[in-house]
Amino acid sequence: MARTTGNKNIQAKLVLLGDMGTGKTSLVLRFVKGQFFDYQESTIGAAFFTQVLSLNEATIKFDIWDTAGQERYHSLAPMYYRGAAAAVVVYDITSMESFERAKKWVQELQRQGNPNLIMFLAANKADLEEKRKVGLEDGEQYAKENGLVFLETSAKTAQNVNELFYEIETRFFAAKRLAKASPSRPTGMKLHSRSQESGRRLFCCSG
Repeated sequence: MARTTGNKNIQAKLVLLGDMGTGKTSLVLRFVKGQFFDYQESTIGAAFFTQVLSLNEATIKFDIWDTAGQERYHSLAPMYYRGAAAAVVVYDITSMESFERAKKWVQELQRQGNPNLIMFLAANKADLEEKRKVGLEDGEQYAKENGLVFLETSAKTAQNVNELFYEIETRFFAAKRLAKASPSRPTGMKLHSRSQESGRRLFCCSG
């Protein structure tokens, strides 16, 4: 869901999903407040944050819903991702279980049927390379196959955190421009861009 609140001021809902302990709250706190805590209490239900970003063409206010990862809160998740403009599914590179759980979240989002939802896959805790269980190529390939934008992130070191959220903004505006230019034509574009930075792979596939 995105709505215009004034002249070129847009409000958009963003939701983070993923297993408990993957660092969803840490990513948001790093982005919104520039903070990181080695111990972060588990989210209960969901936490809400806002952040305003500006591009040349407009200002966007993100309403960010950070959902709890515990299974007992799973039934509440549709309440938060329904109507979202973008979703970030987070897993921990040191936990194969969290990667498998991330795939289930992606499948759930795909089933819920919002064709305009921009989906991201964030492989978090990239600073723990020596404990890695999920290869970069595994996350990259899964993202490519499912039309997700993929980045490896670290809330601790801030690696790719701002890039993640700015990429959300960029893709969001690109999708809006595309919809404006061809409102009645289905999209079938596939964009692939790679940066030189290790652990950063961006894929966008819709259609």
